Amino acid sequence: MQKRAEINTALKEALKKQDKLVVSTLRLVLAAVKDKDISAFGQGRPEGIDDSEILSLLQSMIKQRQDSSKQYRDAKRDDLADKEDAEVEIIRGYLPKQLSETEIEQAVGAIITETGAAGIRDMGKVMGVLKARYAGQMDMGQAGAIVKKKLG
Repeated sequence: MQKRAEINTALKEALKKQDKLVVSTLRLVLAAVKDKDISAFGQGRPEGIDDSEILSLLQSMIKQRQDSSKQYRDAKRDDLADKEDAEVEIIRGYLPKQLSETEIEQAVGAIITETGAAGIRDMGKVMGVLKARYAGQMDMGQAGAIVKKKLG
């Protein structure tokens, strides 16, 4: 619940400073968190989603905005792409330091050894542990490619 409080505090500060981009971005984040909370309530989790789920949500929001930015740039709409890029930077500020490719490879190697994963059929087990331990710290798409390469 610490991440949720951090975002709420940042929203209040942005409102005081009248920073429209930060306010709108953080409102989008909080709306997405609330949506996930509602899903969690339906699954019998009255406390809502936890910090690791919030971090995963933030990463997916960043990925969506990066994809949108690329599409806008391809369509020569740099104004819209710049807005998406600015939102990415705001959201990224609420994620922990991202692991480098080397650090991701080391983490994947350690988890493969730890879980005893022997082939590609064990990829789900390795990815599950990665998501639990490194939520918000690594690009899971990049990690998935590394896991596939090492197990393949």
